[in-house]
Amino acid sequence: MIERLWYGLRDSLRLWLAPERMRAEGTTPDYRFSLANERTFLAWVRTALALVAGGLAADQFLTGMRAAPRTAIAVVLLAGGALCAVRAVNHWLRTERAMRRGEDLPLSRFPVLLALGTAVTALAVVAGVVLGELGR
Repeated sequence: MIERLWYGLRDSLRLWLAPERMRAEGTTPDYRFSLANERTFLAWVRTALALVAGGLAADQFLTGMRAAPRTAIAVVLLAGGALCAVRAVNHWLRTERAMRRGEDLPLSRFPVLLALGTAVTALAVVAGVVLGELGR
């Protein structure tokens, strides 16, 4: 079981770092689908950049908040951005592989987790702003 997991991870990392290996997977899909997959990847990367920017903004501009909650919000946003970027590559790879093999596209819970995490973080910021006295 662990050996199978290791080989799967190793093969995925090889495809991440050498995408030309993807050509060995099945047949080339219609380019429109590959380009749509790439646009989706880029949208995820933009989301990751927005989360990173939000984390930096939270740390720099929520100065009325105590340091601990402000840092926690910033770290959650920064970690979410990093996770989103990594997930973007993984999802692009899994989708491209499925299209080449003629398989169903992979399902993902990540969009729901990302949305819930963003909502919870936004509510934490709202609470901090409304309670305004956190750092005073």
